[in-house]
Amino acid sequence: MSDTGFQLHERLAADTVRLGQGPLSDVLLMNDSHWPWALLVPRVAEVREIYELPVSQQQQLLAESACLGRGMMALFGGDKLNVAALGNMVPQLHLHHIVRFEGDPAWPGPVWGKVPAEPYSEAALAEITGKLQPLVAEISRLGE
Repeated sequence: MSDTGFQLHERLAADTVRLGQGPLSDVLLMNDSHWPWALLVPRVAEVREIYELPVSQQQQLLAESACLGRGMMALFGGDKLNVAALGNMVPQLHLHHIVRFEGDPAWPGPVWGKVPAEPYSEAALAEITGKLQPLVAEISRLGE
């Protein structure tokens, strides 16, 4: 799948850590230690909405999303997985995957704007990226 002309939005680049890529999407970790929070960003230029992707890419995005969500819930044992493609602040298509826990700082409401982001410490970032790497590898094999 082509990534010709694709460039990651500057806000996403500033707020995330790149974990790797799947056949369609970059896999990013939100640099906020309050929640296990990853994003899929399809490497398709100038796309804002899922319906703008060709059907084959919509299906690939769904496969990558299901794999990421299932894996994150298995890794972190959350009570709920929030998946969202809002795009109000960042128009580039990106799909949030946030593992939620009853009693977390924003429960039961949405995470946006509840508490200031708290970046991972160097050690915590190494730990979570290490946990997520096998999952990213699994996502990368989805197109084989």
